Parts: sequence; C-alpha cells; structure tokens
Amino acid sequence: MIDNTPLSLEKYLTLFSCAFELKVNIIKKMNKLIIDAVKDNIFFMIINDNNTYSVTHENSKNNYEKLIILLNDFLKNNNLDISDIRSIYINRGPGSFAGIRNSLSTIKAIHMIKKIDYYCFSFKDFKNEIDIKYENIPHLCSKFNLKKNLIKPYYIS
Repeated sequence: MIDNTPLSLEKYLTLFSCAFELKVNIIKKMNKLIIDAVKDNIFFMIINDNNTYSVTHENSKNNYEKLIILLNDFLKNNNLDISDIRSIYINRGPGSFAGIRNSLSTIKAIHMIKKIDYYCFSFKDFKNEIDIKYENIPHLCSKFNLKKNLIKPYYIS
C-alpha cells in the first residue's frame, strides 16, 4: 500500500502513527501504585486518570516472602506491567517491622532496576487531614512536599 501512496500522505501517516504511539505510551505511564504492608493486610492500589484498582492479602510471613509475586499478579490481573507504573507510593509506618522492611526493599529494588520514582509516606505526615483515602495519597504527598526516592521508616517499638 505504501508503494502506491503519494509521498506527502506517507509522511502524514508516519507522523500520525508516531504521535499515536507516543500518546499511548504517555497514557500507559500515568499509572500510580500504592503499597501498604504495615497493617493487618498487604494492600495494593493502582490509580490512573479514570479508575482505581485494589487488592488485599493477608499480612503473613509467607506473603512477605512472595511480595513481588503478589505485586506482579496484581499488575497482570489489571493488564499492566511494572514498566507501566510512573510512580510508587509506599507506607513507611509506623507498623509491622517485617512489612515495612520487605515492602521497602522490594520497591528499592524496582527503583534500581526500572528507575521508577517512589515516595515513602506515613499517615502521620498528613497532619490535620481528615478522612484520608488511599486514592488521595499521591496528591497529599505532593501537598506535603514528600521527597521522592527517600526512605525514613517508622517502626513500632
């Protein structure tokens, strides 16, 4: 078909397909991931411009050991890959030492390999905020100027 297409139309189609591919990649990268493993359940949430998806798992030693597997399964169930995530928000405590340690080390490894920025938050960071929902965590991290790629965990002693 390209052989019979006028040169100007061929250039237009090429530019259009490149622009479309770029737009699709930008849309795919708008996903935000929230991880909270400091409480009774391990919680994952994906936030994109239009929807949120979440899942919980029992907070147990067995699940800590397979945290990355649970995360990959969650992403796969939502037709995503870790490369589709733009930023990660992870609860740094206070809470379960094992949950904090395993979730932070998992996210640090993802950051080192995939160069995905992460933000460590604590619900204590959001002073005077009422009825905090996971969907609002990215906005609150921005509002309270939480630094990216910085870990300062809170442990329960």
